[in-house]
Amino acid sequence: MVLELCIIFFFIALVYSSAGFGGGSSYLALMALWGVGFQLMKSTALLCNIVVVLGGVYHFWKNGHLPMKKALQLSLVSVPLAFVGSYLPMKQATFFLILGIALTVAALLMCIRFFFQKTYTIREQPRGLYGIIGGAIGFLSGMTGIGGGIYLAPVLRLGQYDTAKNIAGLSSFFILVNSISGLLGQAAKGAIIVEWSFTLPLIIAVIAGGQIGARLSAAALKPRWVEAATALLILYAGGRMLLSHQ
Repeated sequence: MVLELCIIFFFIALVYSSAGFGGGSSYLALMALWGVGFQLMKSTALLCNIVVVLGGVYHFWKNGHLPMKKALQLSLVSVPLAFVGSYLPMKQATFFLILGIALTVAALLMCIRFFFQKTYTIREQPRGLYGIIGGAIGFLSGMTGIGGGIYLAPVLRLGQYDTAKNIAGLSSFFILVNSISGLLGQAAKGAIIVEWSFTLPLIIAVIAGGQIGARLSAAALKPRWVEAATALLILYAGGRMLLSHQ
């Protein structure tokens, strides 16, 4: 089981990191389908998220695609709310229902942008609005056990917040800080469960995939087609999660 998951996690990290994501949504969906324990998969998904986007943040920043002022604006409220969302007690059935709905909505937003947003010009943004949006997404990310970039990126793209690659960089940073905050929330309630014989090979696989994906995004891949592939992946993950946990 671990070897199969390592191979799949490698390719998920490669594709997701090229769009600035960590892949936590698909890690959770796959581990749920493989019957991994509820708390073990939440902790494992957050750890995999962190190691993937850590490299992504560096590469996006190095290539000038991480505007720090905007990154801090989006994350200032989200980080404490991600901690709160992660700390709240939640039944397994409720968790999968919320995650499945959130992923499906995020995928549909990405599809709407892909098919209907024909022109793209960066707009002047209302001051403070995206800080509030970031806070709400941070809380949701804490509840669902992922970094939140998969929710944030479609909103930023539809709002024409920044360039495609800058949004990928912003999403990486957002996922990193909120995944750390979510992991701390789990630690605060004593819910972190890690089995290193299971978790460590997966971490190594996503580090390798994430490094390749981050470099491809900065150098070669077309963001539009990366987004399309990512939308299909998370739509599949969200749909399978809802169908598997009715």
